[in-house]
Amino acid sequence: MNSIPAVAIEFASLNFPTIVPMIIAILGALVILVIDLINKNLDKSLYVMIAVLFLVIDLGVIIGFTSDVRGFFDLLLVDGISILSQGIIVLASIFFVLTAMGKLRFQEYRYPEYFALYLFMIAGFQFMVSSDSLILILVGLETASMALYTMIAMHNRASALEAAIKYFTMGALSTAFFAFGSLIFYAVTGTVELGKVSEVLVASNYENYPMVLLGVVFMLGALGFKLSLVPYHTWVADVYEGSTAALAGFLSIVPKLAAFVVALRFFEIFIASGDPFVEIILYMTVVLTITIPNIIALLQRDLKRMLAYSSISNAGFAMTAILIGSTQATEALFLYWIMFLITNLGAFSLIWINRSKDNNNFSSDNSMEKYSGLIKKQPFFALLLGLFLFSLAGIPPFALFWGKLYLIGSAVNGGYLILALIMVLNSAIAGYYYLKPIVFMFFKEVKEEETNILANATTPIKAVVGLCAILVVFSILLIEPLLEIISYYVQISGY
Repeated sequence: MNSIPAVAIEFASLNFPTIVPMIIAILGALVILVIDLINKNLDKSLYVMIAVLFLVIDLGVIIGFTSDVRGFFDLLLVDGISILSQGIIVLASIFFVLTAMGKLRFQEYRYPEYFALYLFMIAGFQFMVSSDSLILILVGLETASMALYTMIAMHNRASALEAAIKYFTMGALSTAFFAFGSLIFYAVTGTVELGKVSEVLVASNYENYPMVLLGVVFMLGALGFKLSLVPYHTWVADVYEGSTAALAGFLSIVPKLAAFVVALRFFEIFIASGDPFVEIILYMTVVLTITIPNIIALLQRDLKRMLAYSSISNAGFAMTAILIGSTQATEALFLYWIMFLITNLGAFSLIWINRSKDNNNFSSDNSMEKYSGLIKKQPFFALLLGLFLFSLAGIPPFALFWGKLYLIGSAVNGGYLILALIMVLNSAIAGYYYLKPIVFMFFKEVKEEETNILANATTPIKAVVGLCAILVVFSILLIEPLLEIISYYVQISGY
């Protein structure tokens, strides 16, 4: 009887440093669970600090990464894009987890499992941006998604449970789309690694093109859900409204950045080859995603739902970079999302501070009327929120203006003049609904009794909001150094 010879795998050939950042996040989650098993009466602040500690270590490992880009059976691809996006994801996660250190003890923050799930979710996003294997991307996607569904449901309010069910249902459909799209590409090319998929498609001159196009449609559906592109955006407003403001802000930034990197790697195959049908599909999706949510946002009278629709439109703005496909556009994508991170982190942190702990039903807790006359009873709070809304509106010289400027400039330089015009017009529309809550705060009469909103803010939250406000105001000083860093990592990745 012939025996199959054993294959020796050398540890060095696995290039272990490529997986260390994810292991650190997973290890942090396990440490939290073990500490909870030993002593269940510890303060939640300990778990916040443990999460921050491991994320800081994670960030340090990412910044100091100097190994080969391929590792772990060639499944991992830690190139410049991966390092850049992992750095942004972990840094954003550090700031968002600090918002848990508030005086209002919401249901989910009582459980150490919430913070363990948070770290598992970060590890999932890191896997997503550090691979060009559709299988590992799917594993990372599901790891992050399952943790996120549970975290939303742990808020333990009727609206939160409804949001978690909607998110889970749509997420399951998205996963099915991703799996079926991967299956089609494997059937056509015999591989699930995006680099090899591109090589096979080019070598075969896009043989079985109808099947390839069908695979693109399924993958766009899967990524469209994660990026909240039209028409896959219907879950967004309900999920944002049902989540805490802090988690809603997180949802608007971190999961989408991970999905953008996957979309960048996937659609680059077709944009680089000048595929006209894929370009048309992407063009239509981008235009609809920028425009339709903007129109819906005009009709909103709830601040969090308005920001939810605006985040959809902002995702459409960022998606233009993938459609354009130039190096300048890719750099503009990361600059735009960093500026969006700074602004949204500040805005959603303020909304979280202003949240009522006793609202357990389906009614809105962030109606525009709640902010009426805020300048008279809480002038500093009103000025800060107004600052972040001005930035979201793209008014110079605040942060998001520079992101929009560079994106529109890349569209013009790429020959997409009509797209650039659509982006400018939608920026003007967005300016109107961002000014609506400012009108309520500064020009309407006070409708509620005076309360000290900032009394709910602890020192970490004040520090986060203050840092965001400073960066929003003095963002012009960040542009050149940020572009140098982004350009370095994008160019070593070959995009």
